[in-house]
Amino acid sequence: MTNVTMTVNGKTVTGAAEGRTLLSSFLREGQGLTGTHIGCDTSQCGACVVHVNGQAVKSCTMFAAEAAGATVETIEGQANADGSLNVIQQAFQDHHGLQCGFCTPGMVMSAAALLKDNPKPTEQEVRDYLEGNICRCTGYHNIVKAIMAASGQDVSTIAAE
Repeated sequence: MTNVTMTVNGKTVTGAAEGRTLLSSFLREGQGLTGTHIGCDTSQCGACVVHVNGQAVKSCTMFAAEAAGATVETIEGQANADGSLNVIQQAFQDHHGLQCGFCTPGMVMSAAALLKDNPKPTEQEVRDYLEGNICRCTGYHNIVKAIMAASGQDVSTIAAE
């Protein structure tokens, strides 16, 4: 075991981790941040997406020790300072971009990364970006609408697939 220190959602945290401890497990089990979901453990579903030094990362593909000294943002850190939903979270709620909610944290974190790099993506760019995130409930239509709405764009032209 070794102690790993990183900044998570603006707070410095230290926790013990074996060399094989995944960042997703370190966050969930070591830090109690259970919003980072573990869906597949094979990097296929995207439910575990977090931001590491500003980049979207599937936390099941990274060892906790690799994030030592890094700045990590999880879904728990996405709300506004007053605790209200941020624009992306609110858009997911307003446009029913979730059903069971299991994939939602990863989708929101992926959406945040997309909108940081591309503030006004096209519908196709949103769909392409979400290729690494799996939702088994929604069919993606409302997720795409939510992300487009969060970017401030008109969603009335987005057709159901």
